[in-house]
Amino acid sequence: MTRLGYECTNPMVNGLSIREQTEKKEEALSPHASKSKFSRGRSRWEEPCPIRTCFQRDRDRIIHCKAFRRLKHKTQVFIAPSGDHYVTRLTHTLEVSQIARTISRALNLNEDLTEAIALGHDLGHTPFGHIGEEVLNELHPDGFRHNEQSLRVVDLLEKDGQGLNLTWEVRDGILKHAKGQAEILGEKWEDVATLEGQVCKLADVIAYINHDIGDAIRSGIITGSDLPELAIAKLGHMHSQRINTMVCDVVSRSHAKATIAMSPEVIKAANSLRQFLFDKVYNPSLLTKDAERARRTIRILYSYFLRHEDRLPSEFASLNDTRERKVADYIAGMTDQFALRLAEEM
Repeated sequence: MTRLGYECTNPMVNGLSIREQTEKKEEALSPHASKSKFSRGRSRWEEPCPIRTCFQRDRDRIIHCKAFRRLKHKTQVFIAPSGDHYVTRLTHTLEVSQIARTISRALNLNEDLTEAIALGHDLGHTPFGHIGEEVLNELHPDGFRHNEQSLRVVDLLEKDGQGLNLTWEVRDGILKHAKGQAEILGEKWEDVATLEGQVCKLADVIAYINHDIGDAIRSGIITGSDLPELAIAKLGHMHSQRINTMVCDVVSRSHAKATIAMSPEVIKAANSLRQFLFDKVYNPSLLTKDAERARRTIRILYSYFLRHEDRLPSEFASLNDTRERKVADYIAGMTDQFALRLAEEM
């Protein structure tokens, strides 16, 4: 019986449930893969699902949570763009998931764990992309990092304070996906406990390097001819070529190994593209009128709700935490348009 009391039929084969059959199939995965049967488990024990493995269950919980739905109205780089084809935080997440799953499948890793981490990695991102994160980091006494907020979302904020109760492996991958401006696989590239988590961290970079180039060209900030010539020569002139080059390189360099790697040549080319984006796209975008409007919006909301805690929605007001933490939680969960409308009402 499920928690709602409905009958859940569970076909058995040779005395094994569907979940147990899947767990048995996972024995054929790479010796370096994470096996759901040997997960370090959840903070709160739950009866195993008769059909889904623990990682499949995590993936489904993330897809069905409210924070995941709100990603469709959150900025990736460009705030409130006029075109229909700009990347949002949701489409970015789906691209990361696709790239990460391709790599995991090729390396015979646990694709379900990979997918769960990829789909959950940005749940805690603020409105207005990294501008919103920057302002909340300045305002909140304990600072603010979107990867830590993503973990807070799945641990506490979803389901009216109950959280999603995800497995340790998914939570580790979500927490440690952030990179800042650290070079790809460089000294400050924080280790993730599982290979699946390492794959997601690298897939995140592969995705945003390429789709952010496309958005920057679409917006007229740069042209294709502005891209670093040596990097393009190595990775490819087309969006799909660059992704394919990087994915194939990761698979080739990581096959049958206990870590995820890239060749020095591809790392150098990818890092040069990242640096180009910081110099020509990301940093200049912080100085636009839209960026300043976003900063002002976050500051107005933060100041208002600090003075009017009683106006916070009940699910945030009831949290056993500081006023500043509750306000940061509420603002971080907002979509761009909701934050703008609310600030105007203030």
